[in-house]
Amino acid sequence: MSKPILRDSSQVNSQAVSETRQSNVPIADGRAADVEMARVLGTTPFHMALDSSGAGIAHWKHEPLHDVVEPMTHHVIMAYNGSMQRMERRSGRSVAIGTFRPGVVIIIPEGSSSRWDIPKPVDVVQLYLPHTMLERVAREADTATPTDLLERTAHPDPITSRLLLSAADSLEGNGALDSLFRHQLIELLATRVLAAHSGSPTSFQPTTGGLAPKALLRAIERLRSDSDADVSLAALASEAGLSRFHFCRAFKESTGLSPHAWLRQHRLEQAMNMLRDTDTSVVSVAAALGYASQTAFAAAFRKLTGETPSDWRRRTR
Repeated sequence: MSKPILRDSSQVNSQAVSETRQSNVPIADGRAADVEMARVLGTTPFHMALDSSGAGIAHWKHEPLHDVVEPMTHHVIMAYNGSMQRMERRSGRSVAIGTFRPGVVIIIPEGSSSRWDIPKPVDVVQLYLPHTMLERVAREADTATPTDLLERTAHPDPITSRLLLSAADSLEGNGALDSLFRHQLIELLATRVLAAHSGSPTSFQPTTGGLAPKALLRAIERLRSDSDADVSLAALASEAGLSRFHFCRAFKESTGLSPHAWLRQHRLEQAMNMLRDTDTSVVSVAAALGYASQTAFAAAFRKLTGETPSDWRRRTR
């Protein structure tokens, strides 16, 4: 059964036979990626999170496909999460035959159209990137990298595939942790596809130097806040007077952790205090700290401590 679509309002918001740059049709003629995917796949996403910036991540489980994917107003990047199978993609006179398997990516550039023949059911996680976002990421990173993406069909890229598949678990919740994780991941994936799948792939220059002490203090105060303070990546970067690209790198330079990892560690430290010093149930602790479920909280807690919340509580009291 498909789950509700999350709309995140916290942001101002086998090797292909040929891999060719696609000629874009006028974007006004295309549909949003989530709308076109729902049409062509004939189903609803298992999970999906969209934000007002136009970016989004969706997890689809669909039946065999033999149809044309029409032009979309997003670049669509896919990571496959199923058993290996052969597939075919036709774009005009160009035919690409590839093998879907973990570790490969599929890229449908904005405005392009192609016919897909996939003989078996598919489990896939998709990233939707507006072209304006790629342009912003390239601009903030001070790179001259072209922002036109290449068409990719079952192209080996285990880094992008692994990053995108890791998003699936964050699509169930809309709490601060899940939202911040998605914001960071989308920014990271946009940077990655520009570096590896644009017309002239290039390396992004590393940013050196951390946040100014006052900027770091403000960011940490915002992340620690128990109020409804906006802890989106856009809000954190704006308060520091930096682009999102540079804020993430400067924050990690100063703290050793990404903003999401810092917030996760802070929430788990809060959880330890509640488990040790109060009789609050584990499920209530998970809800109070913004976890989508008790299962998600227990998994994060065990990753940090090596124990379940209940076992840790019994041992420390």
